[in-house]
Amino acid sequence: MIPLPANSELLAGLDSSLMQPIDEHHLLHQQVLPAFAALTAAMAEDGIILKVASAWRSFERQARIWQAKCAGLRPVYDSEQQIVDMTKRHGLAKLEAIMLYSALPGASRHHWGTELDIYDAAAVPADYQPQLLPAEYASGGPFYKLAWWLECHAAEYGFFLPYKRYQGGVAAEPWHISYQPLAKPYQAAFSLALLQNTLSNNPIAEQQSVLQHLPALYSRFITNICEA
Repeated sequence: MIPLPANSELLAGLDSSLMQPIDEHHLLHQQVLPAFAALTAAMAEDGIILKVASAWRSFERQARIWQAKCAGLRPVYDSEQQIVDMTKRHGLAKLEAIMLYSALPGASRHHWGTELDIYDAAAVPADYQPQLLPAEYASGGPFYKLAWWLECHAAEYGFFLPYKRYQGGVAAEPWHISYQPLAKPYQAAFSLALLQNTLSNNPIAEQQSVLQHLPALYSRFITNICEA
């Protein structure tokens, strides 16, 4: 098993010391780099140019996304890709609406440096801006070839889709891949107590409501993944 960090700060997105750049804008855990390189090369052989939309994400970055969605400054989508009127959502319902697509700060798998949101640059014009919507990866969408390739070959390179299908928590995310040899032990080391401690020391928007409902949110949205 790959050794875990000596403290919990990496798991909560508060420590970037093990992250390395993969391009001008993105970082990954240093132990994921060889597998990522192999995956990229294998895709290229099949005409897919792997591009990264998101990789490692800090607690601070996730907290800014969370804050913007809580404040109505960024759109929140439902399962039908319709914008949710957040002025009509309060308490647990508000948190659930956001967490369908956006992780709670401190609990995002992207904090670990094992996760990637990807698309196929060979399938779209150079100025195309990926929206990371299910339709883009479904049959008839520009990234369907990528989605099918992942279905067939991702496991050969150690990757899986933690949100391959909707299971009552996070929506299906066909663009999100995870490096299983490292993500699995990190997930095992993560805990409700760790998250409670992180949030108590790093306040976020809707703090009181989050802490009140955290056990239910933890089981529904954080540990509820599609296992490899």
